[in-house]
Amino acid sequence: MKPPRRNALRTVAATVLSTLAFGAAAQDAYPSRPIRIVVPYPAGGTTDQLARAIQKPMQDFLKQPVIVENKAGAGGTIGTDQVVKSAPDGYTIVFGNSGPNAIVPLMRKVPYDPLTDLRPSATVAIIPGILAVPADTPAKTLKEFVALAKQQDWYFGSVGNGSQSHLAGEHFNAMAGLKLTHIPYAGGPPMMTALGGGQLQAAFVTGLDGAGMLQAGKVKYLAVATPQRTNVVPGLPAIAEEVPGFRSVAWFGVLAPAGVPDAIAAKLNAAVEYAVTRPDVQKLFADRNIETRASKPEEMAKLIRDEMAQWGEVVKRSNIRLG
Repeated sequence: MKPPRRNALRTVAATVLSTLAFGAAAQDAYPSRPIRIVVPYPAGGTTDQLARAIQKPMQDFLKQPVIVENKAGAGGTIGTDQVVKSAPDGYTIVFGNSGPNAIVPLMRKVPYDPLTDLRPSATVAIIPGILAVPADTPAKTLKEFVALAKQQDWYFGSVGNGSQSHLAGEHFNAMAGLKLTHIPYAGGPPMMTALGGGQLQAAFVTGLDGAGMLQAGKVKYLAVATPQRTNVVPGLPAIAEEVPGFRSVAWFGVLAPAGVPDAIAAKLNAAVEYAVTRPDVQKLFADRNIETRASKPEEMAKLIRDEMAQWGEVVKRSNIRLG
């Protein structure tokens, strides 16, 4: 008769091996059911539009339904936290951006660590900020705008307190020597309506938010917030040409809960890369002044760290806090 201890050890070993085999099989079979992409903002905004642009291509690649679910609130942190607390199995992921994944945690306490509680999968898009003004603004160049703004009590708008458009405006104020007063709005559409109607004199917009008003002749673009001129927004000078060192560029991408196995993370990265390289997606983005960019996870992680360093200085200098 075999000693009881040896039998017990063999039973434990068999259980461990069986569990490992099951886990490996589950990863090999991934995905075997629908995948949920949480967009931590309302439907219709920039983040939502980008997520829905890659929804069908990702679905084609993964051979499973991909469902976009909007979970808005608290600057994108409610939906983001929901994903952080989800099982790390690749079936619940977040379509994040610079806001809840880099900027908001600099201004108030959030229930997650943006650097350790989420695993970057891949970026999807890089969107430069564009300085937009009402179409009837007398200034035809950025230099003329800055000169006029120094003589007026003007306002700049944002898509919300603590948003990147808010920080970009404060950053521009400091670097250009201006005192534009900040007016926050609940998202891009109402901000663009106010800008086109003349209630605001400036705003940092994305190509998605600004397209309608630009085409309607209600606003005009003065300059782009990339370090140099870019083909993403052809014909516009860089703000840095007049305000050296100025930069405001937002990233958007897919992240999963920390602890997602390597094999699943790799498949998610491949799915995003497939979606972003589709000609129809690239055309859609190009038409809206968006750069398609599918990065590797480690590149995305570095991008988040760099963003936190850049905007951390702006938050501190401008003393921006969220309740």
